[in-house]
Parts: sequence; C-alpha cells; structure tokens
Amino acid sequence: MRCQRCRGDASVEVRRHHTAFCNEHFIEFFDRQVERAIEGERMFTRDDRVLVAVSGGKDSLALWDVLRRLGYTATGLYINLGIGDYSQESYRKTVAYADAQGAELLVADIPQDYGMSVEEFARATRRVSCSACGLSKRYLFNRVAVDRGFTVVATGHNLDDEAAVLFGNLLHWQTEYLARQAPVLPSTHPRLARKVKPLYRIAEREAAAYAIIRGIDYIVDECPNSVGAKSLLYKEALNLLEQAAPGTKQSLYWGFLERGRPLVAAQDTAVLRDCIHCGQPTTAEVCAFCRMTERAAERMRVRRAAASVPPQDAPATDPLQPAVPAPPAGE
Repeated sequence: MRCQRCRGDASVEVRRHHTAFCNEHFIEFFDRQVERAIEGERMFTRDDRVLVAVSGGKDSLALWDVLRRLGYTATGLYINLGIGDYSQESYRKTVAYADAQGAELLVADIPQDYGMSVEEFARATRRVSCSACGLSKRYLFNRVAVDRGFTVVATGHNLDDEAAVLFGNLLHWQTEYLARQAPVLPSTHPRLARKVKPLYRIAEREAAAYAIIRGIDYIVDECPNSVGAKSLLYKEALNLLEQAAPGTKQSLYWGFLERGRPLVAAQDTAVLRDCIHCGQPTTAEVCAFCRMTERAAERMRVRRAAASVPPQDAPATDPLQPAVPAPPAGE
C-alpha cells in the first residue's frame, strides 16, 4: 500500500475511505477528522475549558492527546470505579500519560467517597455492574465539570461505539434513547454541562493506530465486567458487515444523524429539575445516582444487622440478590 499523500509506504489503511497513509499523514488525517467534528457540530472553541473523561484506554487517551495538541484547554478526569486490578492498571496508564505530557488530571474515587465500589453498588441495588458503572460515571462527569467551572465534557466514544449503540436501540426501537443519541448533547439546565463526542468520525481501529503512532501506552484489556455485554455482540455483528462492505458503520450512524434523528428528536421531552438531595439535574424528585447510593447504603445496613442476629433468627436469604439483566442499549 502507498500513502495517499506522499506515495511512500503506508502504515495505516482506512478501508471505509478506500485509502491509506504513512504515520505522518495518518496523524494529519486524524487531526482533520477531529477538527471537522468539533467545528461542524459546534462542540466547543479554544476559549472553552474542556473536561475529558479518561479511563486509561486508547480512545480517551487519544482524545485527550489530540485536543491538547490542537491547542484546546483540556483537563483529564479519571474515575476510580474500584474494579480490582483493572482499575489499578487503568489508573497507572492515565497517570503515566499525564505525568509524561505535563497535563492536568483530576481524580474522583468512588470507593473512597461513597464507601463502596461500583460492583458493590450493583450487587446492593440488583443492577448489573455496567449499569451501576455507567450511571456513576455520567453523574460524576457532570458534577465535577459543573463544580469546577468546565463548560463541556468530552468523551472518547468512537464511530464503532456509536454505531453499536444505534444498532441496539434500533433493534429494540428505543425511541427515547434514539432521540438523545448525537455527537453533541446541549446543556438544558444550569447544572448540566454540554456533552460532546469529538471522535465520532474516528473508527476504533484508527484510534488504536493513533495511540500506537503517538507512543501512548494504554490499557488493552476490556473491563472484566463487560463480558457478555450486548454492546460487544452488536459490535461483532457490525464488524462482519464492515468487513464485507467497508463504510457500513459510517453509513449507518452518519445516515441516522442526517435523516433519522430529526424524526425522533421530538421524543426527548424530559423536563429537568434539581435533585432534592444533591442538586444535580434529574427528571425525578431524587436523581438516579442518589437513589442508587441510598438504596445500597440501606441494604448494607440490613446486611450488617442480619449478620449480628443469632443463626436461628437470621433471614433465610441474603438481602443482596443477584443482579437483574442489563437495561436496553443506550441507558
């Protein structure tokens, strides 16, 4: 293969564009795609303070790196979920990048701040781990952004991620989730930061290539709690289609944004109010995160009380029941 720009040896093939690039010109291609996403969707400007959600993986570290290289004011936020060795390793990768680049990194620690890990939250509230994890991250990303004065939260969701979520939502006709699936979710509440996805034009394989070329050391392993997740199944199905017809994912997602989303946008009719406990925006009196943490704390109190009862008076079943099935894609 030859680089489309310089005709030298190509190192990265971009099949959906029927082209290939050498390392130098692939980075230029990557930069252009990110800039087109930011400018085309009016995500933010260089006057904005951007909080980048970083996990130690290729996508979030690549996003943080490219935004900083392009001159945006980007601070990383790492959330310790308390998932054993996986969280420890992802934290090490994130800190290593921040130290090497002299980048500002904020850290939120769920076990330290809330007394239990997301896995313990999941067990105590009969959720699957991915549900408790997603809820916790969305809550903390927004809370830290608003409390620290950031105007926007950027996540590393790539084209593969967005196409897989869209595929799952279409299979189940989750119109309320379809209405909220977009590269930009504007702020609709004084304490709600704008959410953006600058990598929506970048394929997962391209994000990995960028990280390798840039020498970014990232955690390769998937989260152990993601085993069996429907989103991975949807990705596998789309990968088969992409292999046979390059550009399938791009056509699906970009086509939805252009022609499908305007038809379902009216489904997003949620009215936000302040959570009576934490003040964060919610559609209910108490936000989902506060409900989860309060329910988990209560169940832990019940469990400790049960453990102190003599064996003959102990309850027949453990109050911490197995998790229920995962919610539909997009929750």
